[in-house]
Amino acid sequence: MENLIYLIPALGIVGLVIMVIKSLWVSKQNAGDDNMKELAGYIARGAMAFLKAEWKVLTYFVIIAGILLAYSGTTVETSSPVIAISFVIGAFFSALAGWIGMNIATKANVRTTQAARTSLSKALQVSFTGGSVMGLGVAGLAVFGLGSLFIVFYNVYVTSQGGAVNGREMEKALEVLAGFSLGAESIALFARVGGGIYTKAADVGADLVGKVEAGIPEDDVRNPATIADNVGDNVGDVAGMGADLFGSYVATILATMVLGREIVSDDNFGGIAPVLLPMLIAGIGLMFSIIGTWFVKVKNETDSVQNALNLGNWSSIVLTAIASFFLVNWMLPENLAMRRYEFTSMDVFYSIVVGLVVGALMSIITEYYTAMGKRPVNSIVKQSSTGHATNIIGGLSVGMESTVLPIIVLGSGIVASYTFAGLYGVAIAAAGMMATTAMQLAIDAFGPIADNAGGIAEMSGLPEEVRERTDNLDAVGNTTAATGKGFAIASAALTALALFAAFVGIAGINTIDLYKAPVLGALFVGAMIPFIFSSLAIAAVGRAAMDMVNEVRRQFKEIPGIMEYKAKPEYEKCVDISTRASIREMIMPGAIALIVPLIVGFGFRDVFNDASSAEILGGLLAGVTVSGVLMGMFMNNAGGAWDNAKKSFEKGVEINGKMEYKGSEAHKASVTGDTVGDPFKDTSGPSMNILIKLMSIVALIIAPHISVNSGHHTSLTNEKEVTERQVSEQSIPNPKNTDALRIVPAERNISD
Repeated sequence: MENLIYLIPALGIVGLVIMVIKSLWVSKQNAGDDNMKELAGYIARGAMAFLKAEWKVLTYFVIIAGILLAYSGTTVETSSPVIAISFVIGAFFSALAGWIGMNIATKANVRTTQAARTSLSKALQVSFTGGSVMGLGVAGLAVFGLGSLFIVFYNVYVTSQGGAVNGREMEKALEVLAGFSLGAESIALFARVGGGIYTKAADVGADLVGKVEAGIPEDDVRNPATIADNVGDNVGDVAGMGADLFGSYVATILATMVLGREIVSDDNFGGIAPVLLPMLIAGIGLMFSIIGTWFVKVKNETDSVQNALNLGNWSSIVLTAIASFFLVNWMLPENLAMRRYEFTSMDVFYSIVVGLVVGALMSIITEYYTAMGKRPVNSIVKQSSTGHATNIIGGLSVGMESTVLPIIVLGSGIVASYTFAGLYGVAIAAAGMMATTAMQLAIDAFGPIADNAGGIAEMSGLPEEVRERTDNLDAVGNTTAATGKGFAIASAALTALALFAAFVGIAGINTIDLYKAPVLGALFVGAMIPFIFSSLAIAAVGRAAMDMVNEVRRQFKEIPGIMEYKAKPEYEKCVDISTRASIREMIMPGAIALIVPLIVGFGFRDVFNDASSAEILGGLLAGVTVSGVLMGMFMNNAGGAWDNAKKSFEKGVEINGKMEYKGSEAHKASVTGDTVGDPFKDTSGPSMNILIKLMSIVALIIAPHISVNSGHHTSLTNEKEVTERQVSEQSIPNPKNTDALRIVPAERNISD
């Protein structure tokens, strides 16, 4: 029965095969006339130029980080130099996931435009199929990569050495596998921040000079920044999001596997069922996401695109929940225990359902706060009538209010999943939430494809009904992009908690005492990090946008005939500004996430007598997680609401009994709000979830080096003291079943 592990990469391969089939279908669709193909060519070349420039810089990072990881793998028993290879593979797969999304998006955009000349149904089919290629590519690579590497490391470190599932050999296998996650998340952070800076520098420049100063449409061919703006939709919302959710997917599964190692499981799979379960849930979630794509269709022009997407999403969620019931009952024994907490296989299933419900509720709540026609967006529209300042105030208020319900849902989900199955329940809930990532990402990626399609329609001067169809898709895409980011930040919170629990176990600590001054100080420092991270990212957008504004103004002034369509703008110069700015400015925010845990973990060893560096690092992670989740929700939702408030004016909106349209003073105020919200929702906001997880993964990687059992902490490594603490903890009554006390391998790190 242990051969079940070979099913996991097989499911990933199935997803990749379906991805190739869908990609070939998109490529065969009509790309329109020569003018449309020329404009799409500008976008594709600009997007690939960015990726090449980004990959060149990140290659140096991967090489240096890989060398350091290889060396660190030789210094502790529970790691290996092979972690460097795992890291490089994870980084490569993450970059590949971004490239898959970028490649299909730059093909699907112009084909969606051409399809919109026929019908809304055809346009949705092309754009959503393009998005599903990205979703299946990301999920397929994650399942295949994790499954394949686990087979290799399990055979090398556990099977060949006759190691126990709960022993040092499995710990070593998963520690090496963590390198895969570290590589994925590292590339994701740089891709997300760099792509966000790129897209928003171009977007802000195009809006402020084109729409506000020159009074021309957003995607007018006369605007020098319009190509860079459309390129930005791909590098930020497609390549960046692809790498982002690839990293999230991998980190969630890995955290659950690490905790699953601690479970005593008398199963038919050699005791590794709790370790295999999250990978299999991801695999079946991938299969049901494929089925869910079949339900996304509209029949006529009046059908709701949002309802079609919701049907596909809900069908994949429900089918995954049903399949998880049978999978859990087949794989897991009836009774399980972890860290003195007893639970049943049904408790694990209930935790999975909690994760699926939390993910769905987060999407619904985010949709409410960012969708056109709802109270929050309407309130911003109304406040736009009294000027730019009141629009900004309204958007900030909506963003802050929008954190309340998601946090209540998230907190309730954490408590419920923990009540069912302890820390493993929290982790498996996150795995359940991420199970339908392929569908979530397909819905998310369809948005920027539709946005690009509208831009090409505008620049090509196509009939009004074409732009109406693409605008219909784009408006829904703005909402799905916001819900996707809400989903990502919620999953990050659960994943970070699971990674945190895994870190605590490997570091050999049992409590993080806030009464200890160093731990409390680290908590505050951790809470500050999302603010300085956001500051750097937003300031980078501001600097790059200033360069873009000056360049667009220069071209309007110095190139005669642009406004009369007699001369072509120098698009490539604007593309170059965004590319250089994004590559330059992404370094510092990314460095914070990677370096700070190292400084705290290694810099505070043997400094304080009452707190180990592992405890202090735990306080830092707690602060980063709570602050980052709130910041991410606030910025994502405020930016999304500002964006759709601006779009509300495109078809006209009634304010105080008066109709307001594009070009009105109220509309100009909404453009200002949207411009402020751009770096919120597309740069710093969506980067929060990667920041949280990446810092937790770095902590997990260095945990064996700073463990209280590693000999560095004189105040905590006295063998008698550790043994006494162990015995004391084993005497604590089980919080769920006080009739039975079971000693489980949670104390493995102390007694080995």
